[in-house]
Amino acid sequence: MKRIFCCIFCLLLSISLCACKSTETVLKNNSSTNQPYSDVESIYSEPQNTTDEEKEESSVPNNNSESPQCSQETPLTSSEPEVKPQPVDPPKTPDTVKIELSQQTYIVNDVNNTRGLSTKQYGFSYGIAKDGVAHNQSFVNQQTFDAFEKVDALSLDTKTQEKIMYLTFDNGYEYNNLTADILDTLKEKDVKAAFFVTLSYVKQNPELVKRMIDEGHIVGNHSTTHPVFPTITRLKMAEEIATLDNYLRENFNYTSPYFRFPTGAYSECSLELVTSIGFKSVFWSLAHADWDTANQKGAEHAFSTVTSRFHKGAVILLHAVSQDNADALGDIIDEAHNQGYSFKTLDDYFK
Repeated sequence: MKRIFCCIFCLLLSISLCACKSTETVLKNNSSTNQPYSDVESIYSEPQNTTDEEKEESSVPNNNSESPQCSQETPLTSSEPEVKPQPVDPPKTPDTVKIELSQQTYIVNDVNNTRGLSTKQYGFSYGIAKDGVAHNQSFVNQQTFDAFEKVDALSLDTKTQEKIMYLTFDNGYEYNNLTADILDTLKEKDVKAAFFVTLSYVKQNPELVKRMIDEGHIVGNHSTTHPVFPTITRLKMAEEIATLDNYLRENFNYTSPYFRFPTGAYSECSLELVTSIGFKSVFWSLAHADWDTANQKGAEHAFSTVTSRFHKGAVILLHAVSQDNADALGDIIDEAHNQGYSFKTLDDYFK
């Protein structure tokens, strides 16, 4: 009788252990759940749709606040019609592409932030450069990022003594087909740039994204729905990045490891999360108030403002919805060359 009881007990124990193991497998491969199964990891691998139209905005003031970190999120769903572009030929930037890319699985470490990384939110201020020298705030920003453990972020190239700059654009939505004009100018001037895009932008403008890739530009990750990152959970942060990256992989055979925080708002915790899933955070040290389509001041204003702020190692942020930027871009590039500057890519910096 004892032997029968022991056999039944062992059988039940074995079934229970198998069930637990099976549950963990489902959680690891089910990107539609945000329930953490431990404080070690959770995984996202499947893209989701969104109906939100994300507009770009510049975040200059230092707004500091403590952000919630461990609340649970509900995955976004949508009835938005899918724009399904055909996969394109591999882009011409070998450092940021792999042929026949598959969906990527992302492991989120320390889901509940048990290490106590700071969730204090900082708005990004870069300071106005003068006389070819970056503002002290830009140096402070880079020093701050470099001081964080396990954080890979760029706001100012302080490694170089050469007159080089990095040209980047934010593309949250398309306006008056200005991105095509920008691409025309970049092609004419033989300058490569990085375009930070949202998921809705990619879905609504597949031909422009295809052109960016084909012409050797970097397509960076600007998140899926453009949330303020320090206000969402680590799981949601990873999902915001992974969803867009996997969409690019699946539909464009493309990936790049560069991420730009929506609005520029960040925390130590969010910076570490971005790096931990394999991305590099890209901020800026030169920008201007160019994002308001109803408040454009003319190409000459854009030209004089941007060129007066040139400095070594500058990461330039321009919004692609600005008519002023599109009209002035060729002259801005020419003036940079006249002053002895050359344009490098993010791949050059992070190689």
